[in-house]
Formats: sequence, C-alpha cells, structure tokens
Amino acid sequence: MANLENIKARKTLDQIQPYSPGKPIWEVQEELGLERVIKLASNENPLGPSKKAMKAIQQGVLGLNRYPDADASELKKAIASEHGVDKSQVIPTNGADELITLISEAFLEQGDEIVVPDPSFSEYDFGAHIMGAKVVKVPFTDGFAFDVDAMIAAVTDKTKIIYICSPNNPTGTYMKKQDVQKLLDAVGDVLVVFDAAYSHYADAADYTDGIEFVQAGYPLLTLKTFSKIYGIAGVRVGFGIAADSIVKSILKVKEPFNVNSLAQLAATAAVTDREHVEHSRDANSRGREYLYNAFEELGLTYTTSMANFVLVKLGVEGEELYQDLMKKGVIVRYGKGWGLPEYVRVSVGTQEENEFFVQALRELIQI
Repeated sequence: MANLENIKARKTLDQIQPYSPGKPIWEVQEELGLERVIKLASNENPLGPSKKAMKAIQQGVLGLNRYPDADASELKKAIASEHGVDKSQVIPTNGADELITLISEAFLEQGDEIVVPDPSFSEYDFGAHIMGAKVVKVPFTDGFAFDVDAMIAAVTDKTKIIYICSPNNPTGTYMKKQDVQKLLDAVGDVLVVFDAAYSHYADAADYTDGIEFVQAGYPLLTLKTFSKIYGIAGVRVGFGIAADSIVKSILKVKEPFNVNSLAQLAATAAVTDREHVEHSRDANSRGREYLYNAFEELGLTYTTSMANFVLVKLGVEGEELYQDLMKKGVIVRYGKGWGLPEYVRVSVGTQEENEFFVQALRELIQI
C-alpha cells in the first residue's frame, strides 16, 4: 500500500499560514453558553445588506439552474459607470481575496519580491508565498503612518508588486494623495495594488481611492469590495479597476464562472444604492466618534481611523481582556497575529452594539 507521507506538497507551502477568520457568533454562544453575543471582529456592515441587493437576489433565485455570466457583463458595466472608467478596465472576482491571488498568479514568479506595509492585510503575503515570491515588509512610522520613503527604498530590480491598503487594515490609517503620487513617480514600472476596500468610509480631504491614477495612466490597480459598506459579504464579490492591459493578463488566470449569479445580481444592484451607502457612512462616522469618546474616558490609546473599525491599545493585558470580552459576549479581533499583542481591532457596530461593547469593556477595566 502507498505511503501517504510520500505525497509531498510544494516547499513554498511551508511558509503559508491559512487565513484565520474571527469566530462566528454561534460558535462563541455554543462554547461559552451565552444567549447574547455581538460580533465586532470582521468589519461587516452592522446595518445589513443593501435593500436593492436583497431584492435582486430574491428575483434571481429562479435562474439558478443556469451557469452565471462568465464575463459578469452587467456588473462590469455598472461598476464602470459608477467609477468613470471603461468596462474593459474592470474585473469582478469572488471577493477581493480572489483578486489578490489572481494578481499573484498573473505577475509573480519564483524569486520575485513584493513590498507591503506592516502590519497590513495578510492575504498579500499569502498570494506571494503561493508563487514562491519574497515578502518585503516596511514598518509603519509613529501613529501607524505610511513610511513612503522607506517603501520606495525597499524597491529593487526584483520588485514586481507594491501593496498599499488605504485605509489600512488593521490600523485604519491612510496614505495621503500626494504620497501616492510620490510613490508612483518614484517606482516606475512596478505594479501598485491599491486596496481601497474601506474607501467609502474615508472622509479626509486628501484621501484618494487610486482610480484617478488609473485614469491618468499609471500602473496601478484599485481593488474594492462589496463586503463592507454595501453589506453583502455573504455572497463574496469584489473587483479591480486598472488599465485594460493589466486586466487582460489577470483574465488569463481567472476561472470562467468565478462570480456566482446571485453575487452578480446583488452587486449590480448595490452599486446604485446611494441611500444605503450614505446611511451606512453616516452611522459609521457617529459610531467611530462614540468609540473615540469612550476610549478617552477609559484612558485608552486609539488610532484615528478612516475605516469602519478602530484599533485600540489595551496594554499588556490585551489578550486577557480580549478573552474576557468574549466571555461577556463581545467578539473583537485580537492583534497578536499582526504583531500587536497589546491591541484589539473593534468594528463599528450599531449604536446599541457599541454601547454593549463599551459597557463590557468598562466593567473589565474598572474591576
């Protein structure tokens, strides 16, 4: 009989750690015997999905016996119209995570390098390691500000991709428009992937989602998602906007039916749901301010955020407080995986959820 130990995976998999999502509500309820649990760990929209998206899904169910449109033509058209680009510059994917993997498959080879700020979204590293590429990490400066000069200095003749998550996950900080321009002008023919998943929440005057640089002809791909402000994380759909030559290269490695029918219908409808976007943005701004004020009252340091979450420093008892919050029915994201063991990342919830969290935290800190 064959020896299963002789079935060897690729060596590069030794460097890969599977993505670790936050615990779902049901699991915490089951483990801890809790009736009430709120989840402020995954940066979801607490107001729920776009109503236009829900209606589109309900109407599309009867067509599930058919394969989805492999080109996602109507979705491409809707995204292109919303962002002022050509349809050929848009590539929808099964969540933004898939697009990161596709970019890696299309542009990275063994021995290539990517430059990423640190800490940031782990999927950039994942995509690089799959292809046997090296990840060059550039730490943030004080206050988790992007160190643009250090990122430029990290570029070598092996650099194929620079990732910028702005607003950045998990810090909530962003790269100013003039710094994006400086980076692009300095690095030349290196693909810059600009992850703007949280762009709808950014209200700084000098913020950019990168699309203007695509329109100006720079080698930049803006990555966005329907999982955040549009509230349809459950159907998994994201998209990229770039020069059509970049999109064509990515299409060569894309699966033919990667975005399912309901996801296409939901996203096409959600793009035009401006009422939902504005309502969600306003609620998030109020929620962020509420959390800021609460943290200040509790004497906790936090990072001002342009996203729908806040990174807060709990100190040396960070892990213990994270676990204790869970015992009280509040799931947040612990920062150890990002090299931030004294921090947790808290998603902005509904006002009632925010108050529930703050009360639980207050009880723990003041014991």
